[in-house]
Amino acid sequence: MGHGTRLPALEYDLDATRYSTEEMLARLVGFPTVSDRSNLDLIDFVRAYLGGFGIASELTFDETGEKANLHAVIGPRVDGGVVLSGHTDVVPVAGQNWSGDPFELTERDGKLFGRGTADMKSFAAIALSHVPRMMAANLKRPIHIALSYDEETGCLGAPRMIEAMMREGPRPAAVIVGEPTSMKVVDSHKGTMLLRTTVTGKSVHSSQLNRGVSAITAAARIVAWLDGRTRANIAETPKDSPFDPPYTTLHCGVLEGGTAHNIVARSAWFYTDVRSLPHESQDEWQERYETFVRSEIEPEMKARAAEAEIRIERVSAVPGLQPEENGAAEELARRLTGDNSRNVVVYGTEAGQFQAAGLSTIVCGPGSIDQAHQPDEFIEKAQLLAGEAFIRRLIGELT
Repeated sequence: MGHGTRLPALEYDLDATRYSTEEMLARLVGFPTVSDRSNLDLIDFVRAYLGGFGIASELTFDETGEKANLHAVIGPRVDGGVVLSGHTDVVPVAGQNWSGDPFELTERDGKLFGRGTADMKSFAAIALSHVPRMMAANLKRPIHIALSYDEETGCLGAPRMIEAMMREGPRPAAVIVGEPTSMKVVDSHKGTMLLRTTVTGKSVHSSQLNRGVSAITAAARIVAWLDGRTRANIAETPKDSPFDPPYTTLHCGVLEGGTAHNIVARSAWFYTDVRSLPHESQDEWQERYETFVRSEIEPEMKARAAEAEIRIERVSAVPGLQPEENGAAEELARRLTGDNSRNVVVYGTEAGQFQAAGLSTIVCGPGSIDQAHQPDEFIEKAQLLAGEAFIRRLIGELT
C-alpha cells in the first residue's frame, strides 16, 4: 500500500478519553507492537483517542497494510509548528528473563516497568496525555503528533510519513524526536547502514578443494576486510570526534553458510553493519565495500567457476543527525529544558531522516538508553515528570 489516508475525526465522549501520563503509558505498553507484528491496534486506539477531541489523523501504510504511521496536527493548520516524533514498535522479549508480564505496566520503587517504557512509548504517552491541555490552549502554531512503525528494524516507516507530511503540509519549523536521552538535548548521532552480502561458489568434495570455490572462504576474506577497514578508521580518528567510539565501524554480526564439514560450501551470506560518522557519506562507504569485493574477491572466484558471484543488497540506511548552525529545533529544546551541554549518541534514530527532508531536528526524550532492549526495561517516574514539564513549556511557547 504505502499510500496516505487522511481519516476524519471520530465522535467520542471527551471525559472517557482523558488519561494521566501513566494511564496512557499503560495503554501503549499493553499493545505488543513487536516489530514482526502489526501495530494497527495501537494506531487505531490513538486515532480514536485523538478523534475524541475532533482531531483527524493521516495514516501511511506499509506494503502489507498491516502497519501504519500516524500523523495528526493539533491547533491551526499553519506553518511553523513543532513535531513530537516517536516510534510505536518495540524489540522482542523472547529469550529474556522478565520478572513480570512485559506488556503490562508495573511500578516498583519509583520505576515503571514494561517493554517500551524507555524506548520509547513514554514520550508518546506524555504527548498524548497532554492533548486536552493542547486543545484548551490558544495555540498560535500547531503541535504535530508523528508515530511511526518499524524504527527498530531500520527506520523503515518514517520516510513514508515524512514524505506525506511535506507534501500535505503544514510545514513544521522544528522536530523533536523523543528517544531516551534523559531529557538532554542531543544534536548529533551516527548514521546506520545494513548490507546483506550473498556469496555463491562451487560445491565439490573437500578432498577436491582445488576444483571448487568456497563461498565461506570468500565471505571470510570480506569480513576480514571489514575488520581491517575499522582498524584503519581507528588510526584516522578525527581529533574532535565526540562519539564513543569516535570513528566509523564496520561489523559483521551474522554469518551463515555451508552444508557439511567435508563439502566445499556453495553458498554463504552475512550482514554488514556500518555505523558512520554523521558527516560521512553512506553511499561512499558502500562504494568502498563494493570496490573491494568486485576487484579483489569476485574475479578470483569467477576465474575458477563462471557461476560464482557475490550479490550485495542494501537492506536499510538511516542518515546520521548533524549539528545545525543556529538550528530552530536545538534552540527551542535548549530553551525548554535549560540544557546547554553538548550531547551526542551512537545509536541511530529517525532524526536524520527528518533532517534530510530539510526540517530542523533534535533528539530529546525521557528515560535512559541503558534500559532500552533489556529485560525488565523501565523508566523512572521522575523522567516522566521531566517530560511532562517539557511538553507543558512547549504548549506555552506555542500559545
